[in-house]
Amino acid sequence: MTDAARNSFGPSALATPANALTVARLLATPVFIAVIVERGASWWTVALGVLVAGTDGVDGWIARRQGATRSGAFLDPLADKAVVLSALFLLSYDGVLPWTPVCLIGLREVLMSLYRSWSGRRGVSVPARPSAKVKTLVQDLAIATCLVPPLAHQHDLQLAAVWLAAAFTVVTGLQYLLDARRATPTPEVP
Repeated sequence: MTDAARNSFGPSALATPANALTVARLLATPVFIAVIVERGASWWTVALGVLVAGTDGVDGWIARRQGATRSGAFLDPLADKAVVLSALFLLSYDGVLPWTPVCLIGLREVLMSLYRSWSGRRGVSVPARPSAKVKTLVQDLAIATCLVPPLAHQHDLQLAAVWLAAAFTVVTGLQYLLDARRATPTPEVP
């Protein structure tokens, strides 16, 4: 495949296959949450969760081949946050997970979304770091410990997984903060 064919979309494109998958992930989030409410820990819930989470890697793969876009750099992390936070808050509400690590995760994710939005208004795209992709995977695995039937009653495993996810979440938030500080020019002292 030639470079021209590989990068068929420019940075300002909106209607791309990768963005379509990302929007599908956003739209599937309420369905996933409804299945968690209706079925709890079940293989149907796991299958839908894997499908929804799996589109994250697929849309990234497509974007790298057809051209990353500013809209995709904003929408992809937003879709990740919608899926993860909805599931984590529901699991905390149901008493499966403790609120403290879930609130830490939620606070970082909201602050990161605000930062991306603020940066975007200034024409700066803040793409996901590789470590943030690992963070999302760890969050997904923490959710899985609550939804995979053989693990659903392993409370110690669930606690360890959600606290590990919270730690990854805080660390990657600090990485973005350091990146922003490095990118901000320091004023010259007269």
